[in-house]
Amino acid sequence: MKKRKKIQKYMAGTLLCFCFLTQIIERGKTGEIPLVSAEEQQQETQSQQDTAVSGQPEFSLYAKSAVLMDAESGRVLYEKNGYEHMPNASTTKIMTCILALEEGNPESEVKVSSYAASMPQVRLGMSKDDSFRLKDLLYSLMLESHNDSAVAIAEHIGGSVEGFAAKMNQKASELGCKDTYFITPNGLDASDGTGVHGTTAEDLATIMSYCIRNKEFLEITRTPSYQFTNLAGTKHYNCNNHNAFLQMMEGALSGKTGFTGNAGYCYVGALQREDRTFIVALLACGWPNNKTWKWADTGALMNYGLENYHCEDVYEYDREFPNVTVEEAVPENGRLYQEVSIPLLVKEEKIRVLKRTDEEVRTIYEIPEQVKAPVKEGQQLGKVTYYLGERQIGEVPVYAAKAAEKLQPSWYKEYLLKLFFMEKELYFETEQAG
Repeated sequence: MKKRKKIQKYMAGTLLCFCFLTQIIERGKTGEIPLVSAEEQQQETQSQQDTAVSGQPEFSLYAKSAVLMDAESGRVLYEKNGYEHMPNASTTKIMTCILALEEGNPESEVKVSSYAASMPQVRLGMSKDDSFRLKDLLYSLMLESHNDSAVAIAEHIGGSVEGFAAKMNQKASELGCKDTYFITPNGLDASDGTGVHGTTAEDLATIMSYCIRNKEFLEITRTPSYQFTNLAGTKHYNCNNHNAFLQMMEGALSGKTGFTGNAGYCYVGALQREDRTFIVALLACGWPNNKTWKWADTGALMNYGLENYHCEDVYEYDREFPNVTVEEAVPENGRLYQEVSIPLLVKEEKIRVLKRTDEEVRTIYEIPEQVKAPVKEGQQLGKVTYYLGERQIGEVPVYAAKAAEKLQPSWYKEYLLKLFFMEKELYFETEQAG
């Protein structure tokens, strides 16, 4: 009789425990899990242009507008009126060239229209109904800056100058140019109801950064001289490269000159040394009798970049992250009240940035303290973001190193049954021992 009362009392207690746990399961938990930063929060900063340059030196440049850019990231390292829209003369032809390379067949036949043949100097001297190989005209375009070749190429690729200009503007937009408007393929001064043909030094540098990734573009713009004929073989032409920068500095990569009455002398050039590639863009760098000013400004800006900016890997290789607590997860040891946590995994990767020694890199950690089950192995739980000034230079995902299953009502039932039979077995063993 006493044994039966003890068993009934034990089973009643177990049933009450089961009911209590079932209510917890049904009620659940609600609310957002806050993300926290290892640096608490990002410091407030004044709103400014993403490309603004802090701490830049005072240069005595001839150009009214100038930019020094890191070609890899597009970051502006120095600017003087770099965001002002201005005419850009024949530097326009870098866009004409890259579009022709991307959309045309170098071996295709280009027929010359009367409009193309009517272009002013500097010109190849083509005649109406002449035919040329597209590749040959690209050398004419980039080495001698021939205006008639530019129009012939534009009509061949775009169907008309207007159609090609639309392609130029579309490409500029795709590259992230902010204030560029093209009307002509050769850069001659022009305006229409929409605006004035021109760009900014920043946008021009952005376009050149894109162009130098194309091997054919580099091959054309680096060629010292080039000879060709029209397809009939009746006219012979010789083109020489007028980009003096190619012989000025070690690592000079490419470039394009330009001049019109409105634009003045313009230049855009690229230089590469080791793991650094710089772009210089100059607008309104003097007028006649000042032809060499662009070379002085280009050299000054390139040397400034070489002397002050160096590539650095800013990834934090020794950084360790604490485990993340997982709520409502199945305990690993089978105990009901065990806290479940999982380690984090961060894939190491180089974050190379061109920076001055006095520039600081900020790191923002967005890692949750807690997450809710289920969590899959390899699931992204957070990220680490790197900033140089206000410009994001890298983002590294943070993953769960292992999985955590969600607690289900069936787990609680199995847990209670195990407890019941363990206690029952222990009870009878105690009774037998007594």
